[in-house]
Amino acid sequence: MPPTAQLCLVLHNHQPIGNFDGVFEQAYQDSYLPFLDVFEPFDALRISLHTSGPLMLWLADRHPEYLQRVRTLVQQGRVEIIGGPIYEPILSMLPSRDRIGQIRAYSQWIQEHLGTKVAGMWTPERVWESHFASDIADAGIGYTVLDDFHFHAAGLPKDQLTGYYVTEEDGRLLRVFPGSEQLRYLIPFAPVDQTIDYIRGVADQHPGSLFVFGDDGEKFGTWPDTQQHVYADGWLSRFFTALTDNRDWLATSTLAEAIDSTPPKGKIYLPDCSYREMTEWALPVGQQVQYEDATRQLRSDAERWEAIQPFVRGGFWRNFKVKYPEANEMYSRMLSVSRRLADMKGDIEPEAWNAAADHLYRGQCNCSYWHGAFGGIYLPHLRNAVYQHLISADNILNQQRYGTTQWVEATVEDYNFDGDQEVRLSGDQMVAWFAPARGGRMYELDMRSTAHNLLATMQRQPEAYHRKVMAGPSVDGDSVASIHDRVVFKQAGLDQMLQYDRYPRKSLMDHFLDEDATIDAVSKADAIERGDFVDLPYETKLRRAADRIQVQMRRNGNAWGIPLSITKAVTMAGGSDELEIAYLLEDLPKNRPLHFAIELNFAGLPAGADDRYFSDRDGNRLGQLGKKLDLHDAAGIQLTDEWLGIDIGLSIDRPSGLWAFPVETVSQSEGGFELVHQSVCVMPHWIINCESENRWAVTMRLSIRDRNAKPSSQQNDVDQAVVV
Repeated sequence: MPPTAQLCLVLHNHQPIGNFDGVFEQAYQDSYLPFLDVFEPFDALRISLHTSGPLMLWLADRHPEYLQRVRTLVQQGRVEIIGGPIYEPILSMLPSRDRIGQIRAYSQWIQEHLGTKVAGMWTPERVWESHFASDIADAGIGYTVLDDFHFHAAGLPKDQLTGYYVTEEDGRLLRVFPGSEQLRYLIPFAPVDQTIDYIRGVADQHPGSLFVFGDDGEKFGTWPDTQQHVYADGWLSRFFTALTDNRDWLATSTLAEAIDSTPPKGKIYLPDCSYREMTEWALPVGQQVQYEDATRQLRSDAERWEAIQPFVRGGFWRNFKVKYPEANEMYSRMLSVSRRLADMKGDIEPEAWNAAADHLYRGQCNCSYWHGAFGGIYLPHLRNAVYQHLISADNILNQQRYGTTQWVEATVEDYNFDGDQEVRLSGDQMVAWFAPARGGRMYELDMRSTAHNLLATMQRQPEAYHRKVMAGPSVDGDSVASIHDRVVFKQAGLDQMLQYDRYPRKSLMDHFLDEDATIDAVSKADAIERGDFVDLPYETKLRRAADRIQVQMRRNGNAWGIPLSITKAVTMAGGSDELEIAYLLEDLPKNRPLHFAIELNFAGLPAGADDRYFSDRDGNRLGQLGKKLDLHDAAGIQLTDEWLGIDIGLSIDRPSGLWAFPVETVSQSEGGFELVHQSVCVMPHWIINCESENRWAVTMRLSIRDRNAKPSSQQNDVDQAVVV
């Protein structure tokens, strides 16, 4: 008698671009390798395996023996390799050309290295929009896995989600499998018998049912406490034994086998959606809190909740770009590189174009563009990696256009898609972006030689889970909990470290403060803002010369209700690693002291290491970058990161007070809640007291020097470029 049900186990193994090598290795030892060790002897079982491009390339380099074992299982028909976009981007972030390009690039790599043709794909984070279907089909893919949550949102009841469906866009067909949320929560956390009983109960009512488990492979060993539970305590071996013992009625199948043996349940058009938890995380914080409270209340009535739940969902994934302006900055930067690359195709050497495209694709890796139960956008090394690859792609295109000559240019465009014009000053040494409509702030500053954005900062803002931080850690006894349920503190006293910024942590932000404002109040964002310059529009002019460019921004505003004006001008010269920043304050009141401060922030320079430190203009060390400084009559300051080889020097032509302090967030990751160093704030400030003239001026020079600058011909090498 043939089995009356099929189970498709779809594992998604992923590590993001920019993650530490030690994290890759630990996940390999804790999850990927032991899973394979347990799976191989159970020769009656079949699975579908997705390994993201960043992880696959790492495995090919560090553990080729693992891939050889996988290749053998593929040849035996026990493992189906499914593909997807190579560097695991959220598809809705990409223009159509990049969606197709990423998917095709990975399919080709898999065929060349694992000897199998890709027919299905993993949709990153199961973020779905209906128009994806045509691009996925055009890329040569026939099927993908989403969540049952998507199908409930389309109106299908649970008892109709016992197979796969066909969807269509512009005449292109795609098969879509509903992954079971129930199985995601049972496996591997519940006892094995409970999972088997659940499948049996549904199969008894609906013979011929197809069940799909599609979830992270890291939950088998890498997620907290699961290594002991899954392997040392034998959960996975017991699970595979149970599947083998029940194969008379329950067959394990790959997705490809399920399609070959089972007709589609019908046709469906799915709404724009993602898995349930992701829709919650995408909500604004206030609405997310309301959502959590409302659903918690509804769950107290189990019967009512079961009826309502299919119609309850949160927000739209794209609004992460609103919730976190830093995500929009990365997205905007990425899209500008993508457009430039597309425009230059055919006009540059194919090898250079492929190298730039590979950097672009790496810079599209999804993890740093959003935040939920994982660190995501709050992890500086992930944001830095995105910018590193985007800047590297831009460098390659500039090298093709300008060669090794010194050059500068100024352009004006709505670069961040907010309806206002931004200004870009770009040269052979650095690139700076300014938002005149947002206080004339500088919101990106790139070092070309190190491919590093010194303004990849992160604003401290409320998160819904900060309520858990205030409540304290949970006590779960000996049970193994999903990362969605655990409350673990990586440091003590995190509730005392919750601080929120009123403005983004950018540079050239102009503050008027009370005379007695202190570094403690300023660092905690408690100091009262007395002017209207920090976030309101400046009028803008560009000045161009053969070897230099300047953006000049002016605002007529007020401080303490007193009318005054600020003009600030930033000058960039070709071949120079220095910005000249000149301020002029006019119409100042006589005999009325004003406390004026200019905020600058620098990201990517971690705290807590002796080789990352402050020094004065004479080279005297002042402490690590995580230290608070309150200097008087300063002529400037220097920030050094010896590991990155970066020296940032700020010189000031009139004595100033100078505050410097770390900016740290309390954020959530799979391991628990932690304090994360985001950037260093440097704030020169003055008490201005005009006794006769009503003008005051200061000029600063901001130098960004690379201690280990490579020859230009070596700056843009690509490690394992795969785009063809």
